[in-house]
Amino acid sequence: MNKLLTSVFAFAVASVTLISAQAQEVKGDAKAGENKIAMCIGCHGIKGYQASFPEIHKVPMISGQGAKYITSALAAYKKGDRKHPTMRGIADSLSDQDMADVAAYYAQHGKTDAAPAARPVHEPSAAVAGLLKKGACVSCHGDNFSKPIDPSYPKIAGQHADYLFVALKSYKTEGNSTWGRANGVMGGIAKQFSNAELKALAGYVASLDGELKTVPQSKFR
Repeated sequence: MNKLLTSVFAFAVASVTLISAQAQEVKGDAKAGENKIAMCIGCHGIKGYQASFPEIHKVPMISGQGAKYITSALAAYKKGDRKHPTMRGIADSLSDQDMADVAAYYAQHGKTDAAPAARPVHEPSAAVAGLLKKGACVSCHGDNFSKPIDPSYPKIAGQHADYLFVALKSYKTEGNSTWGRANGVMGGIAKQFSNAELKALAGYVASLDGELKTVPQSKFR
């Protein structure tokens, strides 16, 4: 009996230790990340660069994006919750530490010590205001859609409208082996809207001033 209790206790300790280890967040190193972005700059380091899958749209601006969001997005591609052949292939080649380092690099990339200029208030039309209220968008993406309430949520203010539109539609996509995003919250929200309404939402959010940018980078450095 004592031997059995000892074994159970040892298993319990091991389980708690494993859970604690998994719960510990991998800390990113921006300096290390600078040496791990070769696969990123070919698309995200070129202003105006457009992807052609699943339709033509600008690739998202990621310089200035939150580190935890970048990490969670890469992890979702690796896991298959986000389906995109190119991004899946890139994410598969990255360890958890690599993802954290790349995310840390882009979170501070392009930032300056200069105080940000005052941002004019850009009010949505009555129609768009109604859509924003229906989707409760600000409740997650925060003030001016640039201060998400959780660091794993993205900053979206000023992001390319065509990318936002494609991303929103991807949450509605089901049963496609190469395209779509599995996210219970965003899926439920996106499915409330027609594509025309999603396009209107994307256009408004893109028109706002935000912290996201594309900083030109060369592969040959």
